[in-house]
Amino acid sequence: MSRPPEPWHLVKQSPLHGTGVFARRDIPAGTRIIEYRGKRITPEQADALHPVNPDDPFHTFFFSLSNGKVIDGGQNGNDARWINHSCAPNCETQESPQGSRVFVFALRDIPAGDELFYDYGLVMDGRITKTLRKQYGCLCGSAACRGTMLALPKEKPGKNEDKKEKKEKKNKKDGKAKKKDEKEKREGKRKKAKS
Repeated sequence: MSRPPEPWHLVKQSPLHGTGVFARRDIPAGTRIIEYRGKRITPEQADALHPVNPDDPFHTFFFSLSNGKVIDGGQNGNDARWINHSCAPNCETQESPQGSRVFVFALRDIPAGDELFYDYGLVMDGRITKTLRKQYGCLCGSAACRGTMLALPKEKPGKNEDKKEKKEKKNKKDGKAKKKDEKEKREGKRKKAKS
């Protein structure tokens, strides 16, 4: 009988936040590192359980699935629940085709000893306020940090360009109108001067 393969990871204190998960050995890009496990519950049950820790009400082990269920890593969960968030992650999560399981994969080669991260992209109902952003603040400190673990709405491509173009057109139109007004005033003054 063969021994099960050595796990890719180990759990220990994180310099970033609380407990973290680290590469036990070099992990090649594309490697399936671990499954995110826990009890399957409904979204309503998850809402009733939240917050799990009143001292840290915005900390969660919930993972929403496309099949409508939620994995509660706080109940029958495994080491995957300790993987911290980063806006510049070295891992990503992928659902099974049935939408009932979640696995953590390496996005790139990860050297032994590096902490594992994925982007939580927490989804909230309603408007994302400054207060919500702060409550779910990000500690990753990466150059790409958006300051929150929340999934922020994506700007429409060229949105800022569209605003800039509209402003330029308005300014151009205003400039033409201003020139026309000045011309009419000059002509009006001339007419008055002539009579």
